[in-house]
Amino acid sequence: MPSDAFRQASLGLGGNIGDPARAMAQALQALDARPDCRVTAVSRLYRTPPWGKTDQDWFFNACALVETLLEPEPLLDTCLGIERDMKRERKERWGPRTIDIDVLTFEGVAQSGGRLELPHPRMTGRGFVLMPLADVAPTLEVQGRTVGSWLKDADVAGIEPASAGAEWWKVT
Repeated sequence: MPSDAFRQASLGLGGNIGDPARAMAQALQALDARPDCRVTAVSRLYRTPPWGKTDQDWFFNACALVETLLEPEPLLDTCLGIERDMKRERKERWGPRTIDIDVLTFEGVAQSGGRLELPHPRMTGRGFVLMPLADVAPTLEVQGRTVGSWLKDADVAGIEPASAGAEWWKVT
């Protein structure tokens, strides 16, 4: 059930099959076009080495801040619906994908167990999440530390900007 007030959520986006930058841009545009969501900030686009399963192509990753009237699980369902509409197939954990959209944080919500854990349980150990998230929310607190602080301790080897600015998602 939608809320009557917008709340901020952060999203992590990535992909390494086809044209992942275009897929992420289309996903952000789809969210922004909804009356119950608005994209308020988007990081630069990053090119990142594969993580977890390393025998695959490099990824493109980005993060976005959205304001939403949706509760956390309906926001997740919306993101999963966008992935499905874009023909995402879930074949193997950490495997190749056309698009991936993760709900990382949700204003005022901390929850564990179930289908959505908030904040995302592995985000603080992933440079490919923290680096783009620091572009848009360096002072966001996650588990008692800011994103910028977590980033200082993260492995960011090989991660490089793939766009000069944050407008990449509007120009597809």
